[in-house]
Amino acid sequence: MVERPETRVLTGPDLKAFYKALSNPVRRDILSYLGEHGEANSTSVAKALGESTGTTSYHLRKLADLKLIAEIEERSTGRERWWKSLMTNIFTPPGLEMTADEREAAVKIGALKMTHDLSLVVRAYAGYDASEGWNQIYRAGLRMTKEQVAAFTEEYQALLHKYASEPGEHPPGARQMAVRLVVLPDGGRGAAPLVDDM
Repeated sequence: MVERPETRVLTGPDLKAFYKALSNPVRRDILSYLGEHGEANSTSVAKALGESTGTTSYHLRKLADLKLIAEIEERSTGRERWWKSLMTNIFTPPGLEMTADEREAAVKIGALKMTHDLSLVVRAYAGYDASEGWNQIYRAGLRMTKEQVAAFTEEYQALLHKYASEPGEHPPGARQMAVRLVVLPDGGRGAAPLVDDM
């Protein structure tokens, strides 16, 4: 089991910087690549993504500025710099004071995430029968107190970390899986089924 990452709380200015960085698809692809392979230099990232080494070097440095990745100094020599993903639990607390442009950046980050998540859901349903059990879809409705919601979310995060592996040290046959949890009041439309799977 992987050691649980430290929680990193984002401020309003952080959100602006994150949106600027993560709205670039090359940077998102670099983060995915490092999450899968653990360590890489600009040459290996460039080859995998079909970009120039100059482009990937630039984006790697920008991601390091945001502390999403870090240089592996003991592997870096001369102009060849090696990088690793920094596994962090990034969190924006509710009620955070933000300026109008910081709030706009937060909304845009949410839209980026949801656009990606919607495409995952469509793929999950479209490929359900052919997935040989890899695609699992569950929906549920529960009555919970706010304290139970907090406890449920904490247990969910602990469960994720139980099954996580270090980048580049994944078990044989492992595939990158997209796992999403959204917990929110449903507007009082009545109780949904406890579990509704495909």
